[in-house]
Formats: sequence, structure tokens, C-alpha cells
Amino acid sequence: MNSQLIDTFGRTHNNLRISVTDRCNLRCTYCMPEDVVFMDRSALLTFEEITHFVRVAAPLGIDKVRLTGGEPLMRRDLPTLVRMLAEVPGLRDLGLTTNGLLLAEQAQALYDAGLRRINISLDTLSPDRFRLLTRREGLERVLDGIHAAKRAGFDPVKVNAVSIRGVTEPEVVPLARFAREHGLELRFIEYMPIGADHWERDKVYFAHEILEQIEREVAPLVPAEDYDPRAPAMEFRYADGGGRVGIIASVSRPFCLSCNRLRLTAEGKLRNCLFALTEVDVKSHLRDCPDDDALAEAIRCNVRDKWEGHEINTSRFVKPLRTMHAIGG
Repeated sequence: MNSQLIDTFGRTHNNLRISVTDRCNLRCTYCMPEDVVFMDRSALLTFEEITHFVRVAAPLGIDKVRLTGGEPLMRRDLPTLVRMLAEVPGLRDLGLTTNGLLLAEQAQALYDAGLRRINISLDTLSPDRFRLLTRREGLERVLDGIHAAKRAGFDPVKVNAVSIRGVTEPEVVPLARFAREHGLELRFIEYMPIGADHWERDKVYFAHEILEQIEREVAPLVPAEDYDPRAPAMEFRYADGGGRVGIIASVSRPFCLSCNRLRLTAEGKLRNCLFALTEVDVKSHLRDCPDDDALAEAIRCNVRDKWEGHEINTSRFVKPLRTMHAIGG
């Protein structure tokens, strides 16, 4: 029997994003409301249940896992989960996406537990704009977290920046120069209709505009030779060897036809797309009376039922009711 997770459009799925909590210590305007109500902790999957899910998913072809939130570093003893997942047979890539506020204190423990890939969200180097976007203080703590990740041994350290026209476009050049100076891989993400605020397409600062700005004001770019066409980011490198830049163009250049991702929410719902309108509850196959065969079949069915794409650029697009912090970044 074919163990690969292949949908009806021929896409093979090997990439699982796991949200470990819906809690966050920021309130980014494009991600979540200020007055959010978080789930009771008892509703969250335990570390053992998350590891159990991955142990069932790995033989089906899942070999990449990324831990997300909310803010995953708010989940107590996260290095313990990292260590448990790092021991799962067949798992070759274990990563984490964080806002960096708590990273300085945890970077070394995460690395020692087996984490090797890390992405840190940072949209601005301006304290005032940071406060405007996140509705909290903390820029210096994020910068401390980035430097701590470098010291711990993470290589590369990737920085994710959401680009919003009229808000963060002035940050493109400072962030690009900062990344070059400190040996970071920078990724710009087009503003998407997944947050708590009312999405306006005219606020999308498009990928080609970002690239043109970098080339005009920082340095020339060329396509990266090792670019993976299945990855969400288009990869470029500086012609002078001064680092790399990625662009996740979910709006202007959707990558749905090469998507290889599944998502597991913090409370045990399986989603086959960030913009999915339905979910499959798999907690019942993990808690009380675990059923590996039923869980494996639920994963296969979820992949089989995946749609062709999110249709952001058509009148048929429907914005999901859940915001990014509840789905998993």
C-alpha cells in the first residue's frame, strides 16, 4: 500500500505544522483581536498526544514538522516536546516559528533538545511601529532572542516580516540591511486575509515591489540555485554573496498547486489548508481510547478532501472564521 499522502490533484504531503497553544504575548493587528478569549489548557493536546500523532503520521510520509502557536514558547517545558519529537523515526526536519519575546531564555535549551530550524517574526526595527503593530512593548527582547538563537548554534536563523502597504513598507530596507549585517535569512510575507482586522487587498505590498525596493536600495538579487519549488517562499540570494531573501507571495503568486502542508491545531483539529473552512477532530483518536488505524485514515481522508486552492484572488473566496493565532502560524 502506498504510504504517501497524495491528494486528488497529485500533491504529496510531507509537511506538518503543529500549533502547541493559542496563547500569545503579543496582539498583532493582522493576526488576532485584542480581546481574544483563549482555550482552557485542558483542551490542548498533551505532549504525549502530539508525539503520538506524529508517530502515526510519519509512516504516512510526514517527515517535516514545525511547531507554531499562538506563541509556542508560552507552552511550558517546550524543549521536552522538542526532545520527544526529535526521537520519532522518520522525522528529518524539526522547526519552530516564534515571535522571539521569550527566545533569549530558551534558545539554548531548544537547540540542545534537538531543534535545528527556527523562524522569528519581526516586522519592524522601529519601537514605535512595533508597538503599533503588536499593541505591546518588546522589540529589544525580540532582538535579544535573535542574537541568542545565533549563539545557540541555529544556522540559518530566519526572520519573517509581514509587509503591509502604508504600514511596514518603510521597514523593507532597514530589515534587509539588518539581516545582511547579522547573517540572517529574511523572508517577507504578503499581507493575507486571515487576521482579526478587515482585510483590504490594496494594503498588500506585493512581492515584486519588495524585490524592486531591495534591489534599488540595498543590493542586486539573483534567484537561489537551490530553490525548492514546493516551498512557499521564492528564494533569492544577493549577487555579492551577502545573504538570502525569501518572498512568500500568497496573494500575488499563490503556491497552492505545489502545497505539501497539513496543520494540526492546539486542540486537535486537522486542517488541510490555512484557509480551510472545515476541520477534522482527531483528538478522539488520541485521548482516552487511542486508535492508530482510525487516526491514520482520518489523516488520509483529510488530504484526499483537500481543495485545489484558496481562491484569494476570486469572488469565491471565503475568509475563515478562525484567526491565525487559533489556526497556527
